Amino acid sequence: MGFIFIQKRLECEIRVNPRKKPKFIRPASKFLKRVKESWRRPRGLQSKVRRKFADRPKMPSVSWGAPVVLRGLHPSGFKEVLVYNPKDLDKVNPKKEAIRIASRVGKKKRKEILEKAKKLKIKVLNPNI
Repeated sequence: MGFIFIQKRLECEIRVNPRKKPKFIRPASKFLKRVKESWRRPRGLQSKVRRKFADRPKMPSVSWGAPVVLRGLHPSGFKEVLVYNPKDLDKVNPKKEAIRIASRVGKKKRKEILEKAKKLKIKVLNPNI
């Protein structure tokens, strides 16, 4: 009972006060054209970013992660389940899980899945792709 209460409280807190993460870009990518923006850990002995100087870009670390309870959830708060056919919907819990229809499913089977999901009141994350 306590775990569910903590999860609900955390979810509400995250929605109301979302923490802004900085965009982690590679040091010197702004000045050098050959250096791409994708993050690489600075390893230089004198690197100001590695030494975490205040006026330098932030480095990714464990502390920037989401709370364990919310990790891996869709922004809507549901856990994503990948579905390939209508039979897969029987294993889905509509209160905690939402479905994403696999990209390799054709129109005919997609239509069947959508109809069954509507009947079972399951949220579909990609209904018309």
